[in-house]
Amino acid sequence: MDGTGRLFYRQVPLLARSYRAATYRLRDEAASMDVLVADLADVIASVAGRAQPAIVVGESFGGAVALSLAVARPDLVAALVVINSFPRFLPQLRLHLAILTLRALPWQTMPMVRRLTAFRMHSKYTHRAELRRFMELTAATTRHGYRNRLRILTQYDVRQRLDQIRAPTLFLASERDHLVPSVEQARFMAARIRGSSLRVLTGHGHICLIAPNIDLERILRDWRP
Repeated sequence: MDGTGRLFYRQVPLLARSYRAATYRLRDEAASMDVLVADLADVIASVAGRAQPAIVVGESFGGAVALSLAVARPDLVAALVVINSFPRFLPQLRLHLAILTLRALPWQTMPMVRRLTAFRMHSKYTHRAELRRFMELTAATTRHGYRNRLRILTQYDVRQRLDQIRAPTLFLASERDHLVPSVEQARFMAARIRGSSLRVLTGHGHICLIAPNIDLERILRDWRP
């Protein structure tokens, strides 16, 4: 949801052992999922070339973008890795309340909100130094971008299109995710995507990729069909 792509900082050097890894920033002004899907398609084209589909990895809101790309542009997706995400964010009331709260909340208080909710959002394995870096990196987020992404989620729903996804798909779901029922959502999606796999990340919270014991390159190596 922060939209910076910078929270993959631990994973990019690990992935670079075997892949050409790229992250990017979501456009804050994007007002629809179609725009974000088109942007991701452009990133793949610029990094991998149009003739070379990519392994697309998305976490949380990024997972929703990745799933939407796999439905809209299957030619670009060699494999799909979806982390702590969902085909539809429910209950929608939470989204509408979040949008209203974001409108009223002084934006300068967001770092304090992140600190107060850290114990529910992060993995128990995540060191304090990583939490400090998380705070530094997410300081670049904007109210406008956050609000637009929340609004996009009010329209997002790929539940009836999951069976259209043909790319090999791996769902990673944190056992202690207090923001999204990740394991439940991953099981729902895995049951509808033929040949997909599910791995539960024991002891991890919603924000798991900055934890020291998560190595996406090794996970991919063990999984790749």
